Amino acid sequence: MTSKKVDDFLSELNHPLKNEMQVIRQIIMEADPALTEEVKWGGPSFYYKGDIATFSPRVKDQAVLVFHEGEQLTPRTVLEPAPKGKAYAKFSTMAEIEAKREDLKAVIKEWIELMDKK
Repeated sequence: MTSKKVDDFLSELNHPLKNEMQVIRQIIMEADPALTEEVKWGGPSFYYKGDIATFSPRVKDQAVLVFHEGEQLTPRTVLEPAPKGKAYAKFSTMAEIEAKREDLKAVIKEWIELMDKK
């Protein structure tokens, strides 16, 4: 379920890829109705029985999602390994978002399956 706090954060955000971030948010939130979101660590964050990913709006040339426990996820085109067990999903254009849409949904669904097994 989307939150007013994230709506407000994004409406006030000054970011060149704000529209792209909103589309990515929509893709994530549509993956499962049990997902929730909050503003944490300086950006919109997504949850399902634990932290999934957070936007990093400090990066201005891309819309970047930081997957907090990315090492638990199957390597995919949309993910690139990052330090401390994290993974990044980086998007520069709407076309890139569309090209990686199904891969991003698969990452979110995999996280849900992992959390349901715990």
